[in-house]
This record gives sequence, structure tokens and C-alpha cells, in this order.
Amino acid sequence: MNEEQPIKDKTLVIGASTNESRYSNIAIKRLKLFHHEIRALGLREGIVEGIPIIKDAIVFDDVDTVTLYVGPDNQSSYYQYVIDLKPRRVIFNPGTENPQFYKLLDDAGIEHFEACTLVMLSTGQY
Repeated sequence: MNEEQPIKDKTLVIGASTNESRYSNIAIKRLKLFHHEIRALGLREGIVEGIPIIKDAIVFDDVDTVTLYVGPDNQSSYYQYVIDLKPRRVIFNPGTENPQFYKLLDDAGIEHFEACTLVMLSTGQY
């Protein structure tokens, strides 16, 4: 019997890339494998595993998790965007750590932590 897996909470990948060697690309594929609903935002449009990467910061409804693949020097343009999404949590993947952004998220009541989305998925912590 082949049962359809239910779609899990919506994740927005910021810093998405069509480059298969980038961790954001691998994360999109792994999130899809684990049946998460995915939105992807990147510098260039493209498609990864059928998921469109958009360039414009569209305000999506019901985003549960934002996972960042953008370094701290390039995050400031996303501060208000992420806060306006009102996600439950923001994951700062390795290399994206940003205490200034943490403070803004704290003030907005949004959970955040430094972690690796890929590790979280593979260990069942996502």
C-alpha cells in the first residue's frame, strides 16, 4: 500500500540557489524529501526539485520556519521581511550567525537558534 505523506509546516529558504553544491540547494531537496512545504527566495530565479526560486520578497502566509543561507553582511535587507512573516522560528545555519538580527527577532517574539537544517532533518529534530 502506497500512502501519500501529509505536507508538513511551510519553510522558507532564504539564500536559495540552483547550484547543487550549495547547502541551500541540498536543504530544499531534503526538505522536499521529508514532505515539507517549501518556498525559496534567492538572488536568481530558478527551480530546484520543482520548487521555484523567486527573487522578490513576497509575503507568504503561514510560514512556520525561515532557514537562512545568507551571511550576516547581507541579511539587513531581510530583517523586516522576516519579522513581517511572523514565523515560529528562524534557523541560522552555519556561517549566518548574527546577534543584531537575534535582538530584532527577540523583540518581535520570534524564536531563533543557530543550527544546521540538514542535521536537524537527519536527526528528526526539525
